[in-house]
Amino acid sequence: MTHIYYVECNTTHASNFVIDVPVGYHWLLVLTKTPAQFWVDNQLKEYPAHCAVLYRPQQKVYYQACADHFVNDWIRFETNEFYITESPLPSGVPFSLEDPDYCSKLFELLVIEHNFTRGYKESSIDCLLRTMFNQLLESYFHAEITPQYYNLLRLRTAIQTNPSDYWTVSKMAENLRISPGYLQSIYKKTFGISCMDDVINSRIRLAKEHLMHSTQTIAEIAARCGYQNVEHFCRQFKQMTGDTPRHYQKCTKKWI
Repeated sequence: MTHIYYVECNTTHASNFVIDVPVGYHWLLVLTKTPAQFWVDNQLKEYPAHCAVLYRPQQKVYYQACADHFVNDWIRFETNEFYITESPLPSGVPFSLEDPDYCSKLFELLVIEHNFTRGYKESSIDCLLRTMFNQLLESYFHAEITPQYYNLLRLRTAIQTNPSDYWTVSKMAENLRISPGYLQSIYKKTFGISCMDDVINSRIRLAKEHLMHSTQTIAEIAARCGYQNVEHFCRQFKQMTGDTPRHYQKCTKKWI
């Protein structure tokens, strides 16, 4: 069971902000959105934005702003949950977040759950914290995370959220202010798939949903999924699935 004492997200502090608790808190998790200095190995060290640091009970806590302002999410709590108490995450040492936007959304939900009294409050908080600590583990064991990685992650999120947009390698590269060749190289290296294959996979995934659950024509579905040519859509769909859109639609509707 976990008890939250306080949780905040997107909290902005002045340039003179300092947290100094020599004997520690309860459990404390801090996610930074701007650079900050932390006391690590008996000295102050500066860490970039989008870091997480977990403090255990009775552990010295010291961190401060190192720019004109400091923005963070944070939660102070006590717990006996094994996934937290026995976590392999380091104590008091910041590490880079793999997906800071995702973690920030979890914090927003934690704030809502903490501030409202609902029948399943404890269960909801536990689910959110489990997801949060899974994300922290993903981040901690991730290979080196660079500023360019976050740009690629936002691009991939945009592709998978809006696959029907007009996506080209040139357009993507221009948005990231890098060359098309370099984009294709680092995208494949980072995610194990090319950026255009990601677009195609996302479009076909969306097309499957429309084919199963809508009454639109094949041409209308093709247009909704970003295809200007229905023949190109049918050819690409069969190449990816081994089936034509019409046959896929007929077979799936039979079973739902």
